[in-house]
Amino acid sequence: MQKEGNKELDNVSENLPHGVAITWGLVKEPQRGPKRELSIPMIVDAAIAIADRDGLSAVSMSRVAGSLGHTAMSLYRYIPSKDDLLLLMQEAVSNVAFPPKVGADDWREHMRIFVWSTTRIYRDHPWFADIPISGAPITPNSLRFVDWALGGMKTFRVSGYVKMSIILLLSNYARASGILQRDMDRAFQSGTTPGEFSAFDYSAALKQLVTPERFPNLYPIVMAGEYTGENEEYNDAGNDIEFGLERILDGIEQYLHGNEGGEPEE
Repeated sequence: MQKEGNKELDNVSENLPHGVAITWGLVKEPQRGPKRELSIPMIVDAAIAIADRDGLSAVSMSRVAGSLGHTAMSLYRYIPSKDDLLLLMQEAVSNVAFPPKVGADDWREHMRIFVWSTTRIYRDHPWFADIPISGAPITPNSLRFVDWALGGMKTFRVSGYVKMSIILLLSNYARASGILQRDMDRAFQSGTTPGEFSAFDYSAALKQLVTPERFPNLYPIVMAGEYTGENEEYNDAGNDIEFGLERILDGIEQYLHGNEGGEPEE
């Protein structure tokens, strides 16, 4: 039975991109050559360290190999291409620890955790968003995100399609929010002040330049100091992100109230 099971897994791996097969443990590490000097996790960790420090453009097979004291050719025995390496880097940083339990009835809190956990990856690893989305998630850690989000929807009387659409909506918001937080961090690290980033430092000038004739709708908001948030703190975009997330959750809740004809999952 075991042999048959292995054959089935072999068939599965043949139908997956090589990098994806590696994430599922369906590809054996090379046995020839010096043993235990390198491993796939070791290579991926080295690549992540370079990307965290110097950006995604600094990651190359030769740079990663050099940081480990090996040649690029030795890396190719473990990871056949840079595309595979990038996929494995994404998978590694997506290994997020979710809370073991969230109240069964508190689906909104479940979704908040899903969004903020996703957003945090972009902030902790600024290069994460620089890798283009190439398709639906099919690696273990990315599917853990989907599975965990679905766990908060067990009482939803909607189809699986609708649940996946909700996850896509929240994922897109988390991605945009994460990129915003990342860009703010980069701006501050380069010397931009919070007041410059928020345009607070230019509030007086804007009140002179934004006239009611040219900007009739924006004018009262600028004059009230609400455009630059003269009475707010600007060390984080968290308040704006939280506001947007809550309105999205309001919309989902309203949608659910209008679609209560089905039965929740067991």
